[in-house]
Amino acid sequence: MATTTLGGKLYARMIIGGARELDRNRQIVNDLNVFPIPDGDTGDNMFMTVNGGAEILDTGKDSLSDAANKAAQGMFMGARGNSGVILSRIFKGIALGLSALETADPAAFLKALRSGVEESYKAVAHPVEGTILTVFRCAVEAVEKGSDKEFESLFKDLNSAMRDALEKTPTQLEVLGQAGVVDSGGAGLVYIFHGMEKALLGEEYETVSTGQAKDNGPRKPDLSKFNENSDLTYGYCTEFILQLMTAKVGDVSSFDEQPVFDYLNQVGESVVAFRDGSIIRVHVHTKTPGEILNHCQRWGEFLTLKIENMTIQHNQSIVQNNYSSPDNRSEDDLVLRTDKPKKKYATVTVAAGEGVCNLFREIGVDAVINGGQSMNPSVRDFRDAFDTIEAENIIVFPNNGNVILTARQIAEVYDKANIIVIPNKDLGTGYAAISVLDTSKETTEELLASIDESMQGVVTAAVSKANRDTEQDGVAIRSGDFIGFVGETIFTDSPNRAESCEKLLSHLNSGDYSILMLIKGKDVPQQEADALAMELEEKYKLTEIIPIDGGQPIHDYVIILEE
Repeated sequence: MATTTLGGKLYARMIIGGARELDRNRQIVNDLNVFPIPDGDTGDNMFMTVNGGAEILDTGKDSLSDAANKAAQGMFMGARGNSGVILSRIFKGIALGLSALETADPAAFLKALRSGVEESYKAVAHPVEGTILTVFRCAVEAVEKGSDKEFESLFKDLNSAMRDALEKTPTQLEVLGQAGVVDSGGAGLVYIFHGMEKALLGEEYETVSTGQAKDNGPRKPDLSKFNENSDLTYGYCTEFILQLMTAKVGDVSSFDEQPVFDYLNQVGESVVAFRDGSIIRVHVHTKTPGEILNHCQRWGEFLTLKIENMTIQHNQSIVQNNYSSPDNRSEDDLVLRTDKPKKKYATVTVAAGEGVCNLFREIGVDAVINGGQSMNPSVRDFRDAFDTIEAENIIVFPNNGNVILTARQIAEVYDKANIIVIPNKDLGTGYAAISVLDTSKETTEELLASIDESMQGVVTAAVSKANRDTEQDGVAIRSGDFIGFVGETIFTDSPNRAESCEKLLSHLNSGDYSILMLIKGKDVPQQEADALAMELEEKYKLTEIIPIDGGQPIHDYVIILEE
């Protein structure tokens, strides 16, 4: 039977259904949360927001107006993150549009949706197209052109238009197009309204989790991503609810909140702020949250407060290269990715050890294949890595003589990109070349020439434990001792690991180099590595010593020397 009247009971079920659908899919939305600056986990934030409204609704007694107001108020109090705050304003606007209504027909609800568009745009001082705002506005504009007489067709048309708008976001916001994803906030909104439609059609829903789902909860911040040597690149995501206080502002009802908003837009970025009665809700990005909090406290007191380091979020953000075709999606498998545009050059390297792999990722490598000494990657490993990249040319740095031939084998048959294998045999040359790679060169020949030049003068040495007695290069080696070598030339042997490393560096005249990277292996105690680094700093005062916890196997220390 067609639904021509929407009451409070059904609306409450639809809100709960929307929360349930997002809960089931919020990790997908989290994984879309990428450049330019991740603002927490969007899927989790939006779920906590919509669930704030869902968990307080009564599915049996409320009028439509009461249910809409309860949902909006619950979302207001539960709102988290930029998209969560905007989501709460969408439903606040819907509630305003349904004010004093016991029930509504499709035409009245359509007016409420328009009110949601207007209210959400008011909350953002500088709206950006290609975001959740765009997805909702474009969908509402599309259904406003129709004449739906029943809610089933209204929501079908609304959700279809919402998905279409979502898929266009990468063409509207450059960073989305570069990353090959759609807007995460818009994706969360699509899931919510899809769940509302399911509830409207009578689909039973599970009880929505009241907090963090066991298998799908917010990822804990990786505190290792920010240490004493890090830069606060992105500042802090700062959110708070400010209760205006009579003792501070006098008559709260006549208080002008515009100076608050003007101040926030002057000192912060990504500002979403609005007032609801005697409460002001704020989301802002800033490098000095303390100053903003102190300033705003002159008008009231904080009901809630959250500050998160966005540099940590950026460093642990994940971009998955899984793409779905819009033509092949099912009703429940909404497409949330778009084809990533090909760039001219991409890089792939081979490395072992979490710290070493991260070292390459930090300088912009597109894919790191786990492998190297004693665990050479296969042709399949290279192919799988290449398949995750959208580029015309993929430059491969094997970093090991035993890996070059494998890389060349796949290069001969791979047909999705032009594979260029650089025959480098160690980590140092790979790191030096990639760290200064200039892809703006007009021709590939110029780029390869610059790569060759950047690898000149770089020395990679290592210290490892010997597994047998022998004599080589004039050095007597005893099993269990630590040998220092470059390539296949052995320079030192010592029962003491740090001593062997120091002797090796003396042989190499390390003081003549401007940079010495000391990369610690997985079996080396941190205390030993720290002490060795301090000794080297004292000995080579004109050389910059860079200690790194590489976590690599086989080699206790890897040393990279650059002029």
